[in-house]
Amino acid sequence: MAPARAATANPGKEHATVSDDARSGAAGVDPEQLWLRPAKPRRGRRPSFSREAITAAAVALADAEGLEAVTMRRVAAEVGAGVMSLYSYAPDKETLLELMVDHVSAELEITDPLSGDWRADLKTVAHLQRAHMLRHPWLPAALSTRRVPGPRTLAFLEHALAALRPTGLDGAAKLEVFAQLTAFVAGHVAHELAQSAASRSPERAAAEARYLAAVAADGRHPELAEALSAPGRPLTPDATFTRFLNRLIDGLDTD
Repeated sequence: MAPARAATANPGKEHATVSDDARSGAAGVDPEQLWLRPAKPRRGRRPSFSREAITAAAVALADAEGLEAVTMRRVAAEVGAGVMSLYSYAPDKETLLELMVDHVSAELEITDPLSGDWRADLKTVAHLQRAHMLRHPWLPAALSTRRVPGPRTLAFLEHALAALRPTGLDGAAKLEVFAQLTAFVAGHVAHELAQSAASRSPERAAAEARYLAAVAADGRHPELAEALSAPGRPLTPDATFTRFLNRLIDGLDTD
C-alpha cells in the first residue's frame, strides 16, 4: 500500500488531495451512522450525483479492474465530481467498500421457499453465494474485512438463518454456521479464480503434471502416489464445488 499523501494547504477546495489511508479511521466504519442515518450532501449547490451513484461507479470499477482500481479519485472521475465532494457520502474507502458489498447483495434474490430440509436449503444458499462472487470477483477479498451487514445483506442473512431453524441450533450457533459457510465459499471462489487464471497457460499446466508424476514415482511419497493414482473425478468447477460443499454441510454436527 502506498504511503499516505499529505493534504494540500487548503483542504476545503475540490482539488485538495487527501489519501484514502488518511481518511480511514482506526475505529472502522460506524454501522449506525452508515445504515440508519441517511447520507446528506454538503451545503451549497445540489450535487449531480448520489451515494447510490457513487457506489455503483465503484462496483463497476471493481468488476472491470479489480478492487485495487477503486480509489476515491477514480470514483470521483467516474461520476464527474471533485474528490472532496465524495467524502460526505463515503468518508473513506472502508466505508465505500461496505456500501459496495451491500449494493451487490441486492442481487441475492430468494425466489424459492425453503424446503424444510436444512442441508439442502443451506447448499442452495452456498450455490447462490458462489454465483454471486463469480459475478463480482473482488467480493471474496472484500468479505474478509467486513464486520456488520447492511440492509440488503441482512435480507439474505435472514433467509440463511431461517434455513437453519430445523436444526434446533441456538442463534449464536446459526450465525457461526453461516459465517463458516460464507468463509468456505469465499475461499473456494478465490482459489477457483486463481486456478482459472493459471489454466490459461498450457505450458504451466503441463509442467505441473510432469512435476506431480515425478514426485509420485520417487518412492518417498507413497500416500500421495496412491491418491494420484485413484480414479479421476469430474473436475469441472461446478462439480468440484458441489463435492466440497457436500462434504462440509453433510458433516455439520448440530448436537
